[in-house]
Amino acid sequence: MKAMVLAAGFGNRLQPLTRLLPKPMFPVLGRPLLSHTFDLLESANINDIVVNIHHLPNAIINYFNNTPHPNINIRFSHEKKILGTAGGIKKMAAFLEDGPFVLINSDIVTDIKLDKVIDFHNKNNSKLTLVVRQDISPEQYDSIEICKDGRIVHFVGASSMNIPSNTKRVMFTGIQIIEPDIFKRIPAGQFCGTTEDIYPQMIRDEVPIFGYLHDGYWKDMGNRKNYLQVNSDALNNKVSLKGMPAKKITSSFISPPILVGHNCDIAVDAKLGPHSVIGPNCRIKSGALVENSILWEGVTIGIGSTVKNSVIVQNKTIGDYKSIKNESIT
Repeated sequence: MKAMVLAAGFGNRLQPLTRLLPKPMFPVLGRPLLSHTFDLLESANINDIVVNIHHLPNAIINYFNNTPHPNINIRFSHEKKILGTAGGIKKMAAFLEDGPFVLINSDIVTDIKLDKVIDFHNKNNSKLTLVVRQDISPEQYDSIEICKDGRIVHFVGASSMNIPSNTKRVMFTGIQIIEPDIFKRIPAGQFCGTTEDIYPQMIRDEVPIFGYLHDGYWKDMGNRKNYLQVNSDALNNKVSLKGMPAKKITSSFISPPILVGHNCDIAVDAKLGPHSVIGPNCRIKSGALVENSILWEGVTIGIGSTVKNSVIVQNKTIGDYKSIKNESIT
């Protein structure tokens, strides 16, 4: 089976950070978020992957050209003009149309077992399987109505006829298994959505569409709060993620859990943690405090400065005796 990872978005809710780095390249435990997505796909023996890109594409291309992901064959689909989810997969139909494929958003972190989703998809002879969750946030995520047998019968907000009365509402996680029949439904070379344009019509046509209910870990890394939370959850082992090579630090001023990258210069009286990720080549000077924060590579924190609940981008210097709280510093 092949996969496509959706990585073309602008990441507007994470500005100003995404003006410098596309969201799929944000370090999570010191590794690009996209690398964790590749880990997830590889765990289900999915090794042939295409990634659609648009915003700051060279940051993604150059990294994975210089740091190939082991056991993964990656190609890129550069959308000079964003095509939408359906338009994006249509552009790569020649690569994807030889069988069912996984489509996954690049901005989520989850512990789902994809092989179980694939088995569910095959068992139900589904043409489309969406991974869904019960914890609905209607202000942020569109709802889906699903029957007891798992069949999806309505996308809330889309027109529909004869909705069964015994349905429950769930939310879509951004993970799906798609049969190649879908390509006949998508117009070529133009913007087109899936949940907005293609899927509601498939339901009206009574195409078998199912929802796989996931009750494990899932987080959309769409804003700074969630970005910090994902790293904190990983440090607390609420989700298992592979981190960057770490430097061992023993000090009475360290409050675990933390992760410190290689080649960092940490003053003996600097206070680190809890829930902080310090990228490689960082310098934390005397009396500084870093708590519940993420420092990208090469950051310097000055003497006596405090950084809390914040993200500091690569090679940024915070001067002496500064106080940074709840900020994204670029």
